[in-house]
Amino acid sequence: QVQLVESGGGLVQAGGSLRLSCAASGPTFSRYRMGWFRQAPGKEREFVAAIWWSSTNYADSVKGRFTISRDNAKNTVYLQMNSLKPEDTAVYYCAADAPPIDFEYAYWGQGTQVTVSS
Repeated sequence: QVQLVESGGGLVQAGGSLRLSCAASGPTFSRYRMGWFRQAPGKEREFVAAIWWSSTNYADSVKGRFTISRDNAKNTVYLQMNSLKPEDTAVYYCAADAPPIDFEYAYWGQGTQVTVSS
């Protein structure tokens, strides 16, 4: 069982930055495929970014503004969010696809609120 704990959310003005962290349990974290998702009020949850080994991919809406990274020594994945916009306001969730990798995120964190004011 993999446990995920997000932190780093908060209130920021448009144009500002936040860094989200997600601490994961388990001895094989370096092999996890990790993702960030978000869900705004009244909307479906959407993909934001993912990282697997050194490969990353991003939703078009955040490309060039957000950066996903990981520190395997700390069992932590990060989401650096720059140039934030009011439309980035959402609950952000960390997710893990642990070995054997099946390209399904089986584990989810509790979420952290990000609010961007205009």
